[in-house]
Amino acid sequence: MALPDDFLYQLKNANSIEGVMSSYTSLKRTGHNYVCLCPFHSEKSPSCTVYTDTQSFYCFGCGAGGDVITFVMKSENLDYFEAVKYLAERGNIPLPDEQFDENSSRIKQRVYEINRLAARFFFSQLKAQRDNNGLAYLLNRGLSLQTIEKYGLGYADDKWNNLKNYLMSEGYTENELIVAGLCIKSKSGNLYDVFRNRVIFPILDLRGNVIAFGGRLLDGEGPKYLNSSDTPVFKKSRNLFSLNFAKSSNEKRLILAEGYMDVIAINQAGFSNTVATLGTALTPEQARLMSQYAEEIIIAYDSDDAGQKATYKAIALLSDAGLKTRVLTIDNAKDPDEFIKKFGATRFKLLLDNSEGAIVYELNKCKNGLDMESDTGKVEYLKRVTHILADIKSSVEREVYISRVANEQGVSKETLLYEVNALVKKQRNMNEKREWRNITNQITAKRDNINPEAAKYPKEAKAETGIIAFLLNNPDKLEFVKSRLQAEDFVTAFNKRVFISIVDKIGGSKDISISSFNDDFTPDEMGKISEISAKTREINITQETVSDYIDVLLSHIDNTANGNDMSDEDFLNFFNSLKQKLN
Repeated sequence: MALPDDFLYQLKNANSIEGVMSSYTSLKRTGHNYVCLCPFHSEKSPSCTVYTDTQSFYCFGCGAGGDVITFVMKSENLDYFEAVKYLAERGNIPLPDEQFDENSSRIKQRVYEINRLAARFFFSQLKAQRDNNGLAYLLNRGLSLQTIEKYGLGYADDKWNNLKNYLMSEGYTENELIVAGLCIKSKSGNLYDVFRNRVIFPILDLRGNVIAFGGRLLDGEGPKYLNSSDTPVFKKSRNLFSLNFAKSSNEKRLILAEGYMDVIAINQAGFSNTVATLGTALTPEQARLMSQYAEEIIIAYDSDDAGQKATYKAIALLSDAGLKTRVLTIDNAKDPDEFIKKFGATRFKLLLDNSEGAIVYELNKCKNGLDMESDTGKVEYLKRVTHILADIKSSVEREVYISRVANEQGVSKETLLYEVNALVKKQRNMNEKREWRNITNQITAKRDNINPEAAKYPKEAKAETGIIAFLLNNPDKLEFVKSRLQAEDFVTAFNKRVFISIVDKIGGSKDISISSFNDDFTPDEMGKISEISAKTREINITQETVSDYIDVLLSHIDNTANGNDMSDEDFLNFFNSLKQKLN
């Protein structure tokens, strides 16, 4: 359903793209525009540009782009109408009287309602019996009643269908309970509850909606922790437990703990800036999400082998997201929860403040399993740390740590520096060869899933994007273009769709900004349209140039009619085939 132009105009006026994006990433002004680290992929140098004149954005690194609605859709994992509602609420703009799309939006709304009722049901079950296993477990773990209420913790008993019966009595269908991830069907077709005999941890999004649940088994068989599967409102890889509390912290650092109980125990001790992943290892999406709220992450994983392996992987992901990383070394306790119980919040704060940087942590890990008193052990250690030091991007920071290791191990700084620089040069050469190989294999072209035909017809695709860019900037020239060119003359299907949409909008005297394409194109396709606009901003496409572009397309049609439609790839295949026959 198309939204009224005047409503969209008010919506965008009340939600400037620079204002909205500044809530997710730091913007740096460059002339009339802004640049920033892209929120949608890991990078250390800004490749995303925000254009204030067109109220659009485009990332030259990953290809994400669009208007403020597209940005919110991608950032908050919302569909088009949910993003509009979000922005309308943010800008205090009343929604139009017409009914919104009832499909995916209605399904998500029903799942939100089901989750809210389920959370209340679990909480009521926890309170109903003072001697139940769930409450006893939480109190034995040292949680106060205030903390239990703050997190809305609950309890699912060992019955097979208590939650199912309650939710169906509230008017929800079996299929809706399955879509919400709260019930599942047995092989015999009977519906039963997913969470049974577990303490329940509701998972909230940043707007306070209950989007999923985690459950800790109290006894019996089954996984110790069970988490909701992905649903229309929940993606494990894109959310963090307790971020709804941590985002309000005044600190510019987050504590990354390993599980629900660690987060809650640390929060109860006074550290609200604590989050955890949701039953999976840290993902690039979660790292980028944390970068929107912090500049530094303190990893507070368990001290066992699994926790240390997870720490090593997390360091790389957090670094890629541009975050400073430190690692908490917990002595005399297996995890933060136990440490706080033993030594208190004050000691824990000292532990946080004195936590070592990620590089120091990695250097120390290189000593594991080595006899540092022997020459053999020292040599192996220096081989290991050379790789750590070579990965440090800042030459100044690299030299500081080279001096530290050299002094510690009693070796010449110049010798270690020579070894590290040789490895840096080797890695640089390997990266350059890899980049060149990518170019020669046309990997970039093959990744174009939006307009895959552009790889086969690069000349024609370039002409098409030139015509589209010309019309975006000169809608009054449509009749000139139409006098020589029709949609059927376009070679690539995606560009043809964009052209048809432009013709329709201009013909109907509609808005022809980047935002106007939201109704007809997906967020990824909006990125491609934004790319056309962004990459032609500095090119003066004149009417004469457009005539040349049109000639390219018409020439392609003539060649096709005469049987000469053969791309470079087709010609090469034909040539090789003919060569084999002649041999």
